[in-house]
Amino acid sequence: QVQLVESGGGLVQTGDSLRLSCAASGRTFSDYSMGWFRQAPGKEREFVAAITRFGGTKYYADSVKGRFTISRDNTKNTLYLQMSTLNAEDTAVYYCAATPRITNLNSDRPYTYWGQGTQVTVSS
Repeated sequence: QVQLVESGGGLVQTGDSLRLSCAASGRTFSDYSMGWFRQAPGKEREFVAAITRFGGTKYYADSVKGRFTISRDNTKNTLYLQMSTLNAEDTAVYYCAATPRITNLNSDRPYTYWGQGTQVTVSS
């Protein structure tokens, strides 16, 4: 079992930055590729970003490319999502997820473990 706990969400204004964290416990963190997903009210959950086990490869949704940066610190068992130039369309609950897979990371299907989510609200 892997336990994931997100933090760092909040209410910000358009153009602001925010950093989300996801603390992992229970298994060896570097055994897992990690992803960030989000779900806005009335919408399906969507992929945001993913990173392979040692950070060698990163993937981003087109909607966040150039604004968001995913990273991880395997010594701290923590995943990060640095978000900048936020806008109202970024408002959602953000979830981190873990998978032992290294492919298809931009889909939610491979992910085995999920956090409870953290709310990000961007006001205009």
